[in-house]
Amino acid sequence: MNAKKLGQLLLNSGIITSGQLDKALEKQSQEGNKLGYHLVSMQAISEEDLNKFLARQQSVESVNIDSSELDEDVIHLITGEIARRYEVVPIRREGRKLIVAMTDPNNLFAIDDLRFSLGMDIEPRVCSSSMLKRALSKYYADSEALVSVEESQKQNQSSPHTSLADIEKEDYVEKDDMLVGDEVFESMIIQQDDEEEVEEEDLNFEVADSPVVKLVNSLIADAVRRGASDIHFEPFEKYVRVRFRIDGVLHEVMRPSRKYRAAMVSRLKILGGMNIAEHHLPQDGRQKIMVGDRFVDMRLATLPTLFGEKVEVRLLDRSAVILDLEKLGFEEESLKAFRKGIKRPFGIVLVTGPTGCGKTTTLYSALTELNDIGVNIMTAENPVEFNLKGINQVQMNDEVGLTFANALRAYLRQDPDIIMVGEIRDQETSEIAIRAALTGHLVLSTTHTNDAPSTINRLIDIGTEPFMLSTSLVCIASQRLIRKVCTKCKTPVSIPDDAFVDAGVDPERFRKITLYTGTGCSHCNNTGYKGRIGIFEVMTVDDDIRQLIESDANSIDIEKAALAKGMVNLREAALRKLEAGLTTFDEVLRETIANE
Repeated sequence: MNAKKLGQLLLNSGIITSGQLDKALEKQSQEGNKLGYHLVSMQAISEEDLNKFLARQQSVESVNIDSSELDEDVIHLITGEIARRYEVVPIRREGRKLIVAMTDPNNLFAIDDLRFSLGMDIEPRVCSSSMLKRALSKYYADSEALVSVEESQKQNQSSPHTSLADIEKEDYVEKDDMLVGDEVFESMIIQQDDEEEVEEEDLNFEVADSPVVKLVNSLIADAVRRGASDIHFEPFEKYVRVRFRIDGVLHEVMRPSRKYRAAMVSRLKILGGMNIAEHHLPQDGRQKIMVGDRFVDMRLATLPTLFGEKVEVRLLDRSAVILDLEKLGFEEESLKAFRKGIKRPFGIVLVTGPTGCGKTTTLYSALTELNDIGVNIMTAENPVEFNLKGINQVQMNDEVGLTFANALRAYLRQDPDIIMVGEIRDQETSEIAIRAALTGHLVLSTTHTNDAPSTINRLIDIGTEPFMLSTSLVCIASQRLIRKVCTKCKTPVSIPDDAFVDAGVDPERFRKITLYTGTGCSHCNNTGYKGRIGIFEVMTVDDDIRQLIESDANSIDIEKAALAKGMVNLREAALRKLEAGLTTFDEVLRETIANE
């Protein structure tokens, strides 16, 4: 409905006078904006009456978005850039249908674009432009401060050697802002190093303007905003399932049609610097980007499946990494034992646990504490996940023969004091690590085992001699990450005694302790959990444990001996977090007791 037609209809209905219409049309020609906006600002018509009139004329329901607080999760379904471009604000979600407020509900292009990018049915509601402008300012205020792609490129062309400090000074990126938009994400900066020059992503405007590109970029930006650690793009027969892993649990966020699968995969391959023509072999790629004021490392991996290539994107938000042993979640006695182990002049300290449990963060925290100008620290990693200042880090490359074992041999000729090996996965690496430990070096590494005692049997299984283990091992730390109950929506909960008994826990221990559960809110994506914290068991290898190792004792006997000497196991560590009100009973069951 154009301005003249709207004005004439309002005039014919007797709602406004000809003088008011002429004045509003004059303001519109001078200032822009919609005619209804000026009529409301002149108080010629109320917003409520305008809404009702628009709804009647266009056969679409009206909505008053001033009267209620909109859900933050629903708001973030549409980026600020798209909301302003189409003058649209999401109101609520009903299954796979999204109800939106629009100034022009007949804008089929906008509705189709939203339907495609979100993978949802769009149901429009009409609302006045002044009301919608207030909603845009309220819910998308942060996005106003961000520059467009064109402006960013012009700045970069005029200054090809722009530094990070210059970028912040020139307001390329608004500080304290989360990047959640299409154009905003397109202007992300590929960051090689704080001290190196930065440059924009090498994509032309035609490609960057593709709806699929915008969809993929928005998904990655939204994952960063939500604190996701991984994004899974999974092809199925009729759709592509997109899931975020948030606090260790996967959540489905979208199901685009299968016809967009190839374009989405190609976009992701371009981001990761992979071969877009190769579809039959797995590929790996990586990229460093700056999102808002946050540095994010992306690792991408493709895998051919029955219905196409699956792509997994791992996100490491550098600003969220805490390299401090005090803040990881160690119990007091466990932290004391671990610190005693890493302060030894020689020997092997192992950190164990399943993939994604935070082993690398623990090792990095230990190295940060050990890092000193008088110590030569070298690491062999695959991949190097975080740049540690003052530490010599080496990326493994199996294709050219740079394996953990070969790197360790080379390190011993580099006068190291401390060596960190990403993982001990075979007999050769194990034996070289032990040899390094026995010749006066401290070796830190990881293995994939369920707990500290079973690590001994795992190393023996891959061919390590028991007597070599007993003389070189200093301590073994096993860990998990458990979700923390959301502080915004946590509420007291009563756990029946039978549940404690079934879990092997004495109900009397928690008789006078208030336990909590999360009811779900916008702060925690309606999961009841927000963030994770580590639980640790640290087994010190003393003379008694060494004798058990040499006598080929099983993991149960080793665990009993360690517990008798005061080791806090994973179950006890989790129960202490429960006592402190940091987590829930269900989470303790999921991460510890269910695994025993």
